Amino acid sequence: MKKIICKREYDTETATFVAKRTYGYYGDPAGYEEVLFQTPEGLYFLYVNGGEASQYPTEDILRLAKTKVADWKNGN
Repeated sequence: MKKIICKREYDTETATFVAKRTYGYYGDPAGYEEVLFQTPEGLYFLYVNGGEASQYPTEDILRLAKTKVADWKNGN
């Protein structure tokens, strides 16, 4: 998936996979996943996708500040 945010391109095809978290079980309408990526420029973003009752009912890309990466990895 590719998305332009504030004139910067975030692309899951060209970024480096860092980590993944899954909530719920396969087919759970409230379940979702968050996948952390890092761009070649060193920026971080989350690819998110989930069930119809989840906080991410459609796939999306969300920027993540470098200062928040450690918190995300620790589950905060």
